Amino acid sequence: MTISANIEELRPVTLAKTTCAHCGDECRDERILFAEQNFCCEGCKTVYEILHGSDLTQFYNIDKNAGLSLKGRKQAQYAWLDDPEAAAKVVEFSNEKISKLTLHLPQIHCASCIWLLENLHKISPAIVATKVNFLKREATVTFDNAATSLRKVAELLDSIGYPPDLNLGTLEGTARKPVSRRLIYQLGVAGFAFGNIMLLSFPEYLGLDESETYFRKIFGWLNVILATPVAFYSGRDYISSAWATLRTKQLSIDVPLALGIVVLYFRSLFEVATDTGAGYMDSLAGLVFFLLVGKWFQQITYHRISFDRDYKSYFPVAATRLVRRDLTNFQNLSNLTIEPEQESVAVNKLEPGDRILVRNGEIVPADAILKQGIAKLDYSFVTGEAEPTEHHAGEKIYAGARHLGDAIELLLTKKPSQSYLTRLWNDDAFHNEKLMGTSRLANSVSRYFTMIILGISFLTLVYWLPKDARIAFNAFTAVLIVACPCAAALNIPFTLGNVVRILGRRGFYLKNTNVVEALRNVTAVVFDKTGTLTEAGGSSLEYVGEPLSETEMTWAKALASQSSHPLSRMIAEGGARMKVIDFQEYTGKGIAGKIAGSTLRIGSASFLASGQFFGGQLSESLKLSESCPPKNWPADATVFLEINGVTKGGWVLRNRYRSAAWPVVDYFKNWTKTFLLSGDNEREKEYLAPRFAQSQQSAVGSWQLAVHFNQSPHDKLAFIKSKQSEGETVLMLGDGLNDAGALRQAEVGIVVAEDVNNFTPACDAVLDAKSFAQLPEYLEFAKKGIHLVYAAWILAALYNVVGLWFAVQGELSPVVAAILMPLSSLTIVGFGLASTTIMGKLKLSDAPIRNPQS
Repeated sequence: MTISANIEELRPVTLAKTTCAHCGDECRDERILFAEQNFCCEGCKTVYEILHGSDLTQFYNIDKNAGLSLKGRKQAQYAWLDDPEAAAKVVEFSNEKISKLTLHLPQIHCASCIWLLENLHKISPAIVATKVNFLKREATVTFDNAATSLRKVAELLDSIGYPPDLNLGTLEGTARKPVSRRLIYQLGVAGFAFGNIMLLSFPEYLGLDESETYFRKIFGWLNVILATPVAFYSGRDYISSAWATLRTKQLSIDVPLALGIVVLYFRSLFEVATDTGAGYMDSLAGLVFFLLVGKWFQQITYHRISFDRDYKSYFPVAATRLVRRDLTNFQNLSNLTIEPEQESVAVNKLEPGDRILVRNGEIVPADAILKQGIAKLDYSFVTGEAEPTEHHAGEKIYAGARHLGDAIELLLTKKPSQSYLTRLWNDDAFHNEKLMGTSRLANSVSRYFTMIILGISFLTLVYWLPKDARIAFNAFTAVLIVACPCAAALNIPFTLGNVVRILGRRGFYLKNTNVVEALRNVTAVVFDKTGTLTEAGGSSLEYVGEPLSETEMTWAKALASQSSHPLSRMIAEGGARMKVIDFQEYTGKGIAGKIAGSTLRIGSASFLASGQFFGGQLSESLKLSESCPPKNWPADATVFLEINGVTKGGWVLRNRYRSAAWPVVDYFKNWTKTFLLSGDNEREKEYLAPRFAQSQQSAVGSWQLAVHFNQSPHDKLAFIKSKQSEGETVLMLGDGLNDAGALRQAEVGIVVAEDVNNFTPACDAVLDAKSFAQLPEYLEFAKKGIHLVYAAWILAALYNVVGLWFAVQGELSPVVAAILMPLSSLTIVGFGLASTTIMGKLKLSDAPIRNPQS
């Protein structure tokens, strides 16, 4: 019986392959049953239970991928929303009956999400109405103040898998700005006027005889009335920019644009007032309208993805503060242990001297001293160091670290806004605007264009003035009108704007069209390692030591599955469930237990050497020697395994690099200089050095210049500045706060993001990590977009040549101008959109096309 029982105990429990009824993931570690449905975790089951109870299971029928996995996600704390001051900064409108607010919900991804959120009132009758903006992933919620609260609304959304994106920036009013409302008004005015002026000018195109001069006057003055706000309201940004540029004795693309707007308006006003012509108000309104459409086109991508986030978008919005109880009314408490009260407060209300509680997975909001507990801190998003570090009572803890382990108590030494991490944002790199490539390109073209057109116009004036002053004035202004760089000005926003749109659909989001030109001029590329070249999670565990049998490895994984420690979870991955008895966990040291009659311990070398388990009363024969770990083991092994007193081996934390990491690096090495800046130590120096050396022959000697370890955020920023001082145009690829300064300082900063809706530091472009392998393809496509800009400019020049032929002879009629100018603008816009779209289909045919809203 004993042998048979032991055999049964050795046999791992296997589960038939099942999928979660909510998210569709495979139920590997556990299978939870509810209403005859399988679930992979309690979170998914809870959401299904809520929807089932509210008769909203139609949610799963609208879209086959409706549910998102909630495995491993911890519900956020929203008690801080009970604070009236904090709530007032979130709520948009509130009176005695209702409150209304708009929340960013990054988990919105399909039609099922819209349907569920807009039926939120069926789950909670206190919700008056919900309206979803799918493009922005926002939901506007109106709720009954008497029946619920802001906190309960946030908790409800969190419970069904749509946690609101609330952070420190929310409280400090640093939320991203929407598309300029003034631009929308300017565009509306220009569009309205353009359509009506074209309608009123149509009889003039067909020709009016002498008997209809009355209507010509009426229509002319109506056009003047309509065109005046177009010129001086819709077009005022171009006029103001041109004037500011001229005051600095420079020429920008806005100078010829402003000149064209002013000349068009006043020449047309003169013709209408003197009854000598119909003017060119239709051309004026069309010019301004198309320019504003181009500007709006550029702002769309910038609005969808936030490119200017700082530490406030990463920091938690609330923390748990420990408050001593008031014991003045109590007596005889000498023998009692009084635990402090816990209260949830907004992070911006924390002060030095406050004691806070930081739980597993939470972020340290400010510099502090560790008072109680053992801290396992992941600084990878701050310093780039991939491995968690252990800290004990009395040690200093820096803001931005994520705690992995049991709850710890901290004594704050600084405010969140004064901590070590936030000092990085005081650098000049975060307060200086970049001079981007396309601005230089457009300005250089406009400089020559303006000088040539002014030269031709004055030569025309000099030629005609002795012959006929009237023709001289008309020809002079006609040259300025027909050669107005409307087509050239529309070229960049539409051609490169479509490049930005196409790349955005494939997971590469550029801040604006300026980034496209800047990419072409790059001469040095700097990579971060952790999170950029390495995959999400950054590392994996590799077993080293005495080979284990299949049964022994199963035991080890089963024991590790009993612990919630991150390293234990990594060891347990892919294992089967087995019965573990006498399980014990020693915080910050290791775990122990019995499986099938065998004693196992997993933990640090010091833990195994101490003999801790069952009170530490193991016999000397079961204890490790003082040389643990043996000298032939890897020096970076951090977790060891012991079975029945015999040390079998251990696990080494290895970085897991993206499959496309080295092809991408090699692509850059073929045409520019490459560097690596890592916050990690030098343990992978020998592996990484040859990959960044400019050639294999120089790998031994050149890596010291190309690969740099133990780099702090300030070190990375300083490195970028040093390369720029040497004349390099730098492209930086990073992923976390530790790269923020370098990303901002570099001419082009690209963030590699696992989720583009989650925190990314200030940058010029966001690359979806799923599209990392296509980065070389995307950059080549962006460079070819510049070639199409040149082609469009050549096309615009041909139109100008035709128009100037009529203008210099004094024969530019309103009909010619009305046809030639809009036609040239439409041709350039059409060419830019069509050519980039076709090129995108040809050059990016194998790239994954994403939903435009993603």
